[in-house]
Amino acid sequence: MIPRNRKSCKLDFTQEVVWERKYLKKKCKEVGVEKEYILYEKRLRCNSIGVFIFLHSAVTLIHCFLLIMTCQYLSIVRIDIGFYIGGALLIIIVLSINFKEEVIRKHSWIMYASSVIAASLMVSVDLILHVYHMSTDNWDVGSFYDTYVIYSIYLFMPIPFIKGPLILGVLVSLSYITYFFAYLDSKHLYQMNNVVQFNQMVVDVLHYICFNMLGLFFRLMNDIIVRSSFLDRQQYVMEEIWLRSARKQEQRLLHSILPPQIARPFQEDIRSRVALAGKRRGHRIHNVKERIMAIQNHPEVSILYADVVNYTHLTTTLTVNELVTLLHDLYGRFDVAASYFKVQRIKFLGDCYYCVAGLSSPNPDHAKCCIDLGHCMIAHIREVRLNRHLNIDMRIGVNSGSLLAGVIGAAKLQYDIWGNDVMIAGKLESTGRPGHIHISERTLGSILNNTYEILPGTEEALQDPYLSSHNIHTFLIAAIDIKLEDYELKGDDSKLAAEERTSSIERELQVEYGKLPVGTFNIRDFIRFWKKTKNKPHNMDNASRPIVDFFFLHFRDPRLEYNYMRQPDYMLKYSILLAWFVGISLIYIQLVYHDKGDFCYYVNIIVFITMTVPLFIAWFKKMCYWRYKKDSHNFSKWACTIFRIAEFMQRNLISRLCVYMSTIIAYFCLISVVLVDCDQEEFQVRHIEDKLYHYEPDLFMCFHPWVLTNMACLMIGMSVIFTRIPWMVKIIVSVLEGLIYVIIMFFQFEYVIHHSKTTNPYFLPEYAHTYIVGITIVSFYLMERQAEFNSKVNFNWRVELLKKQQDAVITNKSITILLQNILPAHVVSVYLTSIARHELYYEDYQMVAVMFATLQNFILDLANLRVLNEIITEFDKILYYYRKDYLVEKIKIVGCTYMAACGLDPRFSGHIDGNDNNSISKEVTRAQRFLAAFQRQTGVRNEVVFVLTTFALDLLRTLWMCSNVYKKLPFDRGVFSADMSIGISCGEVMAGVVGASQVHYDIWGNPVNMASRMDSTGVSGHIHITQETAVILRAYGIECDYRGMTFVKGRGVLPTYFVGIDEDYEFRNIPEFFNRPTVNIVTRMRPDNDDIDDIEP
Repeated sequence: MIPRNRKSCKLDFTQEVVWERKYLKKKCKEVGVEKEYILYEKRLRCNSIGVFIFLHSAVTLIHCFLLIMTCQYLSIVRIDIGFYIGGALLIIIVLSINFKEEVIRKHSWIMYASSVIAASLMVSVDLILHVYHMSTDNWDVGSFYDTYVIYSIYLFMPIPFIKGPLILGVLVSLSYITYFFAYLDSKHLYQMNNVVQFNQMVVDVLHYICFNMLGLFFRLMNDIIVRSSFLDRQQYVMEEIWLRSARKQEQRLLHSILPPQIARPFQEDIRSRVALAGKRRGHRIHNVKERIMAIQNHPEVSILYADVVNYTHLTTTLTVNELVTLLHDLYGRFDVAASYFKVQRIKFLGDCYYCVAGLSSPNPDHAKCCIDLGHCMIAHIREVRLNRHLNIDMRIGVNSGSLLAGVIGAAKLQYDIWGNDVMIAGKLESTGRPGHIHISERTLGSILNNTYEILPGTEEALQDPYLSSHNIHTFLIAAIDIKLEDYELKGDDSKLAAEERTSSIERELQVEYGKLPVGTFNIRDFIRFWKKTKNKPHNMDNASRPIVDFFFLHFRDPRLEYNYMRQPDYMLKYSILLAWFVGISLIYIQLVYHDKGDFCYYVNIIVFITMTVPLFIAWFKKMCYWRYKKDSHNFSKWACTIFRIAEFMQRNLISRLCVYMSTIIAYFCLISVVLVDCDQEEFQVRHIEDKLYHYEPDLFMCFHPWVLTNMACLMIGMSVIFTRIPWMVKIIVSVLEGLIYVIIMFFQFEYVIHHSKTTNPYFLPEYAHTYIVGITIVSFYLMERQAEFNSKVNFNWRVELLKKQQDAVITNKSITILLQNILPAHVVSVYLTSIARHELYYEDYQMVAVMFATLQNFILDLANLRVLNEIITEFDKILYYYRKDYLVEKIKIVGCTYMAACGLDPRFSGHIDGNDNNSISKEVTRAQRFLAAFQRQTGVRNEVVFVLTTFALDLLRTLWMCSNVYKKLPFDRGVFSADMSIGISCGEVMAGVVGASQVHYDIWGNPVNMASRMDSTGVSGHIHITQETAVILRAYGIECDYRGMTFVKGRGVLPTYFVGIDEDYEFRNIPEFFNRPTVNIVTRMRPDNDDIDDIEP
């Protein structure tokens, strides 16, 4: 669109270019469907043969019937009837071979040859009859097939494309012109040395040129519409294939996280929310699940916990690439083996991998499946240990029993398991022995066909209070040697799969191309539809009805019809150009036969201006595009005004109707000028005198009837062929034009018409004129019917394509939302490339803060899980306020432990958005002035520690509010306890997506282990932090209370701290930071953390 209210503007021709034949042809070649389009074009041409056979048979039979009924001397016209019927039969026989699609596909020259033969037969019949009657009866008859054969070549003949019909149409026109102006020159009216006779010759030539241009215009417009329809159909099919593939990907992705019975409600919920958000723009749709607890009970399963021995040492000795590559290798092997043994992986926790057998589908041999998988895991890790020269092993625990499985929370959805038997499996792993499978007595009893060597359990298991309290007796199964070749990843067949997928798409496209409709006039389809209607007149399903009415070609859905009529016409300029050329030709013809008086010239000038102004407006934009398409040009306000008027004409149906009707009225004015000065009484007297005294007839005494009939046929053809005018309007206008012309000829100028040439001896000229006009109307009706059908099919496909694109958008958004509830936002785009092909993906961050928050005294039964779901959902809602520059990512939920991290966004910055009215915004704003100088000195973005600590404080506040709410509710007080310990650490972290089955983003590194230890060794109601974290928080003016030396597993005894929090759950600030300049604080902060003594008691 051209922008308004500007003195200058840029030219936007993008919409019009899409409807250029050159562009469409290039597009067909680019997408590789040009060959298929050529085949479809041939099918369309072959279908039009059926229409032509019907039309030509009707024309021939009606003509012969009229000759028999109206001619006084049948003996004279018998030869005419014989030639017409014989020629029609030959034409039908010649053209019928085109119905054999296989033959035409192999020998396309048959289409050209049959078209040439059919046209030649009609021309030959016409000329032979003319010669015959001239030589035998001395009867100068006019040609019957001259315009009709030109219609047929362009509208119905099977000869495809543009050049073939144009050449054949020109040759037919030249044949008639040569015959009537060379052969008859010496005997009749056309004498080349006479200017008047020369003008008459030019008039006939103009008629042939105009009729050829009408046919050529139809072929060009039809080619544009059909190509556009074909490309839309190809895009529709590709969208359908993509959408189907996307939905499979969505389903596969969701089912890799959740079982189908749980995933289905989530999938429907996501799609409904996306669709609703499309209608209500601005609403949040990323919260996939709100207070819906999708948890199921599974009574007979086996749980396997596997832990990498010596993993903590690996995190401190291996590089980022080495560690993540190792984990990807291990978990990828484990996932393949788990799939082989029909065991479902739940998730992994750093170095811990746990899975369940008998979960997705009942399996009586679930215990043996887990034990066999454990043997395979041990064999795999030993192979990795040997190949990579690492000191690692596997410790595995297996327990059988029941569990609860499902999803809790509202963000980062992850399938998890809970229950007493799950806790027992974890204890069996932690108290197990490297290289062995530690099982419970119930698992041992569940093994079918036990062939394993059973050993006594470990001393650690006997001393474990949890196992002892539940009276669990344990056993060990030593590892056995197995052949890993049976469980290895298969060779890469992605190339073969891609080829098969491409071949499948091509086959589907071929099938769809074969279903493309070829026209409305299909006898077999009509009979089939009529039979269905007859058999089921009342209960016929509306879905089985055609979308377009058979007779009037209107959409059965009124909304579709309304939208179809309102669509813009980017081919309007071509219709106006053709109408202008026809109008100029009619002006010339009118001047040849009537150039008397000023009135004639005034009418011609008015008509010329009326038709030229729309032509200039419609083509001005196109000419500017030709001139400046390679340059950026600012157009004047007058040019912009013309652009806007042209766009208004294209887009507004009323304006197009005005242009259309003004053209028809202009044509009528030109014809009326020819008729207005015809004195019929004088014509009768002069005509009688010419006959009595053998005078040369005066052709300009009145008007030439056949010239006027040809002018009327041109007007009718132009009325029908004008683009994007409602079809019924064009048909009504063309029929009215024909009726008005026939009525005028019959009642006003009957004597002039009666004494004009006829097409057959003793065939009344008025019948001949009427019949030619009728044939023109019917021919263009059938032609426009096909064009209208193609146009409406194209529009319907565009509507369906838009629906598919909307479905694709919803599917794409639902996949994105789903991924964003599994992976961090910046990893989502990467998933669909490298991760989707099970390739390794990892990240390395220099400074990330990690938090573990564990609810205390929670027994994970069904009642407690309901409360846990509510609490985790409230925690997840807090993430919404940490989604911008200070992004906090939820990593996972493990039992009652909430794990999150800050600093995983590579675009992280310290920018503060003061518009957010929440605690993090207020706290960061307060601390910002302490941070700026410190960052300039250290060069490390340590604000992630402060942001995550503030998030942890928000969790404590939220839990306190939940506790107050639950105190007012009538339920068991023992279910809920408002105790939560939190541990935070910071430092260099490795993140990535590993494994070969489920998508799971995790982080590894020393800060992860330390944050977990801070949580496990912490105190309820406090945020337990490391020494390094305390130094950073002090830089933000937050007091940190020294706890003392704390034993940390794997690291020994370390100094740890509590974050200073008052009774109102606010940070305790360091008073001295408000009384001295920030620069003094910064000078005391040293990278070696020697200032830690300042905050010790």
